Amino acid sequence: MLNIPIPYHTTNLVLNIRESNLKAIIEAHEQTTELQPDEVKIVKESLANPIGSVRLRDLAKDKEKVLLITSDHTRSVPSRITLPILLNEIREFNRNIDITIIVATGLHRKTTEDEMRSMFGDDIVNHEHVVVSDAYNEDDFIYICDLPSGASFSVHKEATECDLLIAEGFIEPHFFAGYSGGRKSVLPGISSKETINENHSFRAIESRYAVAGVMKDNPISEDMDYAAKRVNLQFILNVALNSKKQISRAFCGDLFEAHAAGVKYIDSVSRHQAVYGDIVVTGNGGYPLDQNLYQSVKAVSTAQMCAKDDAVIVMCCSCVDGMGGEHFERIMTSGTPEAMNEYLSKIPDKKTIPEQWNAQVYFKTLMKHKVILVSDFFAREAIEKANMIAATTIDEAMDIAFAMKGEQAEVVVIPDGVAVMIV
Repeated sequence: MLNIPIPYHTTNLVLNIRESNLKAIIEAHEQTTELQPDEVKIVKESLANPIGSVRLRDLAKDKEKVLLITSDHTRSVPSRITLPILLNEIREFNRNIDITIIVATGLHRKTTEDEMRSMFGDDIVNHEHVVVSDAYNEDDFIYICDLPSGASFSVHKEATECDLLIAEGFIEPHFFAGYSGGRKSVLPGISSKETINENHSFRAIESRYAVAGVMKDNPISEDMDYAAKRVNLQFILNVALNSKKQISRAFCGDLFEAHAAGVKYIDSVSRHQAVYGDIVVTGNGGYPLDQNLYQSVKAVSTAQMCAKDDAVIVMCCSCVDGMGGEHFERIMTSGTPEAMNEYLSKIPDKKTIPEQWNAQVYFKTLMKHKVILVSDFFAREAIEKANMIAATTIDEAMDIAFAMKGEQAEVVVIPDGVAVMIV
């Protein structure tokens, strides 16, 4: 028997599988040869050598007010490391500059103070001005323009009241925006509910270019680029993370040039040819990305790329935070995948329901494949209402899968379905 760890919550599940059944293990190429990379050094060296831009300290020296966008509790951005370095760089030639840190929640629930203390450290929470974006609070947002798709773009007013807008984040393949990082800090990060909904409409998600690894001609990504440029997101710090969520590379500088350099690197370590299995086992990278069902669609969409016709997908996702959104929950549990996909297809762009896009991607998979969800946090009844099969252990899930596909079934394992891109 082979023992394969699958990231799950804050630890791993162990998949026990006969070697004769295992067809492939697909993982991101190792992003660093160092057992313990010097993460601080990597970030400081990147800041000292920005791509397509002067140093951040030089951009900030004559400015009065900076808005620094950071990621929320659903992302693995190592802000405990990056934020202090960024703040020191901004203040190096301008000790009295006014800095606001805004947490880019998109349409996620608001990040709690405890989560911020865990993400940023007590010193930043206690001494810096931190704002949490709330896309549902209309008074916080200002209309800027219409986007190339025709969607209306409204952004958090903090972005219009600063004279230097910067962002931090990390880059990974993204299942409909091509790649994360860069411009996503603005849209969806600090955009209004209406803007995010329309950018993520059924029509946009259905585009053949709205897939992992593609930004050219991708209507979602192109709107994101336009929005970030329109509010002059002038400087970014985006990192790449290894399998231990340590910083392996950092890309600083111009919004487009630095992001492109990061995308080129991520592409080199994450891109894999498809290997097809009767059973595909995956996980959503562990905490924080596997904390709810809403986020876990990322790994499911990766697994589908390696699934034979009528294959079974085994998804290991803690769902410690439940469904992940009331709109998403209502859509996922209101009917069959076929019926609900048909319902969503008739919704006009400007009437897009919050969170419908992840349900839409789930339905595309569920119409073709059985999905077994492994969770010992999430109620079995809730999983079954969402048109999935419940299992509390990975062994139980594999017993179900082999019963459905036969004892000779070929198994493909993608331990972290968020970190790889199947082509």
